[in-house]
Amino acid sequence: MTDIHDLTRRLQRQSDSKIVLYVGDGLGGLPLKPGGKTELETARTPHLDALAQRGVLGMSIPVLPGIAPGSGPGHLGLFGYDPLKYDIGRGVLEALGIDFALTDRDVAVRGNFCTVDAEGKITDRRAGRIASDIAAKLCEKLDKITIPGVEVFVRHVKEYRLVIVIRGEGLGGHVNDTDPQRTGVTPLVPQGSDAASQKTAAILAEFMRQAAEVLKNDAPANLLTMRGIAKMPPIPRFEEVYGTKAGAIAVYPMYRGLARLVGMDILDAGTTLEDQMACLEQNWSKYDFFFIHFKYTDSTGEDGNFDAKVKRTEELDSAIPRINALKPDVLIVTGDHSTPAKMKSHSGHAVPTLLAADICRFDGSREFGESACRVGELGMFEAKYLMLHALAHAGRLEKYGA
Repeated sequence: MTDIHDLTRRLQRQSDSKIVLYVGDGLGGLPLKPGGKTELETARTPHLDALAQRGVLGMSIPVLPGIAPGSGPGHLGLFGYDPLKYDIGRGVLEALGIDFALTDRDVAVRGNFCTVDAEGKITDRRAGRIASDIAAKLCEKLDKITIPGVEVFVRHVKEYRLVIVIRGEGLGGHVNDTDPQRTGVTPLVPQGSDAASQKTAAILAEFMRQAAEVLKNDAPANLLTMRGIAKMPPIPRFEEVYGTKAGAIAVYPMYRGLARLVGMDILDAGTTLEDQMACLEQNWSKYDFFFIHFKYTDSTGEDGNFDAKVKRTEELDSAIPRINALKPDVLIVTGDHSTPAKMKSHSGHAVPTLLAADICRFDGSREFGESACRVGELGMFEAKYLMLHALAHAGRLEKYGA
């Protein structure tokens, strides 16, 4: 089968058209009761509904049917990278997101501060979402940990999240997460799946031993868990495979890291959606493609707060007029995965997707929601093909074959 990027390289057509990919993280949801409405369908979204009336709808499958993706594979699929081929560890993405310069000798780890009881069992996986200033000081303490034969770097990311980078020779990146994804149990023991990764696992186990001592008096953040343990992989650059110059407008470090991984320019997104829209307006003339990331439809879903996710979805909707005012040739609104408040987690459900452009084959949709998307023109499709739709509707693909 022809690689998607081999095809887009061959069919690239130069154009001054502009594409905006507006991602509501974890956008897809579920009704609280059978026959009810999802968070997106409950929310008052007049601007998205109006956009649906001049666009086409569909449901995207982030990885494979039924598979609940992490944010990394979810976004890579939206960027047109097969998430099964490009399996990127979250540690790498977090490190890139805070501008940590990774080398081929590094293993990067995403860390979460957590709370453990006297028996070492996790009582809060996110340490009460401690404030960034507190977490940053704890990272400074952990950064003093030393382990013979390697360098250890600990950097704060945001709130309860941190990055640990182990630098040395002969390290592997195939180590399991230590986060058990539930409370009432102790963190898992790091184990490597090959000799090089076993070496890494032993180093991380020693780091955890020392970290427990360093943090023992710092409840609620009196321990940490590790996720996304990985090395930096090779990956083709976005501009090279699509012929578009891309700018990323994301507040959270991980999503800047995802964009940086594929070669997008990282723009100053500030801290609010208002800041992000100002950034888009200020940089409109400099790029062909914009990736805008909105986090809070995901975090409210993970918290199990249906009403809060509805409000955040309405906030997502509020930015549409400012994007529309710039007259993008293609505007796509979607999510990287579904995060139903009912489940308090990412899920394997397909994700509502809206594409608006002047050459859409309008499907008669009146509103943007899961029910409408199920019968839309785009149908049910794998997210890795979304960029083909975007490029085609932007006039950026030549005809295939004679």
